[in-house]
Amino acid sequence: MNADVSARAQEIATRVELFVRQEVIPYEQDPRLVVQGHGPSEDLVAELRAKARAAGVLTPHILPDGSHLTQRETAAVLIPSGLSPLGPIACNTAAPDEGNMYLLGRVASPEQKKRFLAPLVAGEARSAFFMTEPAADGGAGSDPSMMQTTCHQDGNHWVINGRKAFITGAQGARVGIVMARSDDGACLFLVDLPDPAIRIERVLDTIDSSMPGGHAVVRIDGLRVPAGQMLGHSGEGFKYAQIRLAPARLSHCMRWLGGCIRAQEIATAYACTRQAFGKSLIDHEGVGFMLAENRIALRQCALMIDWTASVLDAGHAGTEESSMAKVAVSEQLMKVADNCVQVMGGTGVTGDTIVEQIFREVRAFRIYDGPTEVHKWSLAKKIKREFAQGRPA
Repeated sequence: MNADVSARAQEIATRVELFVRQEVIPYEQDPRLVVQGHGPSEDLVAELRAKARAAGVLTPHILPDGSHLTQRETAAVLIPSGLSPLGPIACNTAAPDEGNMYLLGRVASPEQKKRFLAPLVAGEARSAFFMTEPAADGGAGSDPSMMQTTCHQDGNHWVINGRKAFITGAQGARVGIVMARSDDGACLFLVDLPDPAIRIERVLDTIDSSMPGGHAVVRIDGLRVPAGQMLGHSGEGFKYAQIRLAPARLSHCMRWLGGCIRAQEIATAYACTRQAFGKSLIDHEGVGFMLAENRIALRQCALMIDWTASVLDAGHAGTEESSMAKVAVSEQLMKVADNCVQVMGGTGVTGDTIVEQIFREVRAFRIYDGPTEVHKWSLAKKIKREFAQGRPA
């Protein structure tokens, strides 16, 4: 932890780490953990959150007065919450809830906060962000301008129709944020879930398995939403989504940095105690060097997160910086997790330790909130634009 992070953040982070290590990690072998990407069961989520509430570490990044920690402080807290894939779920710092809480805290009306945000902060409800659409429909994925889901006003309601895909946590969520396209542009709506007009077609079998409710394909058929449940005004949806985007990218980096720190700890213990060819594995240069490379990469990731958090804390949008952080951290952590698996050999690909799951989760992280290639493409366009303007590289 950076020494210049506030004392309050250091104190919260210490309590979060102690809780995750002592209370959460033993749950990693719980039979209620569902395989094939559908996530932990609802009763397990409730049990973990009850323990976090009792320990005073539930939603630790939002203070009792409703204010949010700075991004640098948030990093200090979210990184240790990620030491177990179950940590963010227990502490209520997981995606998509963490990003949704941030968005609603910034832009929702007082009435909307009371109805939709308060249950999320209290850990009594989960949420889902309905943006991505099926490729087969020609819908929005990395390019949100391809949005096919439509909305139109009918009296004092809006009517929404369309299909969504890869909607994390839709199954079991009580709060939904739905993006649709009106004649004015993108719109965001707050909805109560479940709703008969929102039907889960299927929950996908995916490489990752840490998200409650998994990732669903959803059909929205004639959903009627009161006008007062729109965030802002018609056509402002992309503007509000951008408020959520940069911090959400960065918090993914924070949580999975914590996961890879844990994987490094496990791989190190294995390499220092496992004997082969007359000495400990770590004394074999090929193994020791992988762990050394990991230590360098983990430090680089921490510094990238801290730099981007500082930009956000200074009041800047941080769009470019968060893109760079997302690329750098996700790619570095993929290599770290892969090295940990490799160091542990056969044990590394089994469920006997959490390393195998962290490897799978980090592989999916390279796609969350925009694949690496999309971020590089966006950065390259900006570089070209700046060159045409005569600005230095």
